[in-house]
Amino acid sequence: METPKSLKYTKEHEWIRLTDEKNDDGKQIAYVGITDFAQSELGELVYVEVDTVGDSLDQDDVFGTVEAVKTTSDLFMPVAGTVIEFNPTLDESEGDDPGIINADPYKEGWIIKIAIEDQDQLDELMSAEDYEALVG
Repeated sequence: METPKSLKYTKEHEWIRLTDEKNDDGKQIAYVGITDFAQSELGELVYVEVDTVGDSLDQDDVFGTVEAVKTTSDLFMPVAGTVIEFNPTLDESEGDDPGIINADPYKEGWIIKIAIEDQDQLDELMSAEDYEALVG
């Protein structure tokens, strides 16, 4: 199982990758997805739904769902922020390839791009080591 050291993690199995980009309001941009552990537990992903583009959400709010052959799982915001983009590769109206999350959960398989509202919440997230201890 891969757990990149450069990312932060949640107990709900999401990751967040910070970028050097800022939006027009000066807020830091980040990518969010699910972990390698999560995708392996879910199995083959068949659908990803995100109806929150443009919405400002609080930490731990549901921003979408992933559907696997066996189950559906909610996706939670790792920090408060505004959802600014849904990965077009996953979007049914564009690329429609949810399997990219299974193949590459940390790079091409990102789910949303956000503008972070509260930088301090990043300190509440887990390091790669802490996340690995959580999932054993």
